[in-house]
Amino acid sequence: MEQILSLITIFASLVFSGRCSDGYSRNDFPEGFVFGSAISAFQWEGAANEDGRTPSIYDTLVHSSSGPNADIACDGYHKYKEDVRLMYDMGLDAFRFSISWPRLIPNGRGVVNPKGLQFYKSFIDELKRHGIEPHVTLSHNDLPQALEDEYGGWTDHKIIDDFSAFADVCFREFGNVVKFWSTINEPNMLALAGYDLGIVPPAHCSPPFGLVNCSRGNSSTEPYISLHNMLLAHASASRLYKTKYKNKQNGYIGMTCFAFWLVPNTSSEEDQIATQRAKDFFLGWVLHPLFFGDYPDVMKRIVGKRLPSFTEEESRLVKDSSEFLGVIHYTPTCIAHSSSSLHEDYISDMSGLIIPYGNTTLAKLDVLPWGLEGVLEYIKQNYGNPPVYILENGRPSNHDSSLNDVGRVEYLRAYIAAVLNAVRNGSETRGYFQWSFMDLFEVIDINYTYGLYYVNFSDPERERSPKTSALWYSAFLKGTQQEPKNLSVSPSPGFASQ
Repeated sequence: MEQILSLITIFASLVFSGRCSDGYSRNDFPEGFVFGSAISAFQWEGAANEDGRTPSIYDTLVHSSSGPNADIACDGYHKYKEDVRLMYDMGLDAFRFSISWPRLIPNGRGVVNPKGLQFYKSFIDELKRHGIEPHVTLSHNDLPQALEDEYGGWTDHKIIDDFSAFADVCFREFGNVVKFWSTINEPNMLALAGYDLGIVPPAHCSPPFGLVNCSRGNSSTEPYISLHNMLLAHASASRLYKTKYKNKQNGYIGMTCFAFWLVPNTSSEEDQIATQRAKDFFLGWVLHPLFFGDYPDVMKRIVGKRLPSFTEEESRLVKDSSEFLGVIHYTPTCIAHSSSSLHEDYISDMSGLIIPYGNTTLAKLDVLPWGLEGVLEYIKQNYGNPPVYILENGRPSNHDSSLNDVGRVEYLRAYIAAVLNAVRNGSETRGYFQWSFMDLFEVIDINYTYGLYYVNFSDPERERSPKTSALWYSAFLKGTQQEPKNLSVSPSPGFASQ
């Protein structure tokens, strides 16, 4: 491994020496700006049936078919020291990962699993020993199946107390070292895809709305109920941290938001109005409560009684509960007005058709960095310019394609430049985390992965191999990169800033 890393360093210095052809380097970012990468527990750890871990709702979903599962995944549970060494050699400032709730507290509540606790302590200590700042996500879409079975998980108010108790264990056990906490990963996408469309766990939906044949759920109400409970669970954990731990541990707690940048499909007035409505539904669904204490007026008007309401106390609890905002962004998308008058699920309530921008698909993303700039500018203009960490941004490629992933280099180069532009324009963005550090177990399409490192899933040892993007990112972080030539970026549309 040391010989391989030496070759990587030599190759990187030869190929990527000098400043970027775009005229920016890492040194152009403000002092203290952090660069990192990320994984999630379910997609990386493996060891699904070891040392007391119980199934999560993700395990249940992938085991419901005859396809691959994440029982081994990247085997990070056993290979974490090797992986931290790769992070250190790459030059990462920080690393984002999640805690597996069913590994730490197997029944969802009650007794803490000592082996799970020791794993996370050892992993965090290994990161810190190598000078890498841990950024921890408490729940990355892998709710304990035990709580889903008992009362329906996020659809029941009981989840608030159970999540807070889980967070309390994490703060108590890891908080002397961990200074950055994200509570719940992309709640808006989880609520939409998990409780309306049914394509991610827990795969709830109801005909005719789901994209799969769901056996349970209610697409008309559950997206709104589940997200409401996620906001209240986040706010409860935030209050707990601030009152019990913050003064001693000096950390920060925030929430994440999945953020498409939404642009009108045409320059028509109808499409422009529909786009703003979609921004309120998709971004405002999370951000309005966090910054103003209530949902957007357009959501309350259209959804009516199906949209839960905050009590005055809950509103105060949720407002300003996030000390930073975690942004998850991959691509922009177009919105076209929908004339349907039926309002029966989240998608029809929004009255906007979601149309991929350009040639973008779920597995293939165009290089459209103006979308990320648009998101950051929108947050700055509409939500008081809070501290922002971009916690996921990356591009998938076919897992079996070449290690020479110049398309991913093109994407990263362009999006990091977009972040710099946003910072120069006054955005309080303070960090960028590439997704993902290595190829992970993917649920939407297992054939497309995001990793800087290739993982050979056919090899029992799960060997990691650096891709060209790993070399580029490492050289960028160390200030020795020069951009490959002939990289192109799609221009922003004339109406993208609306």
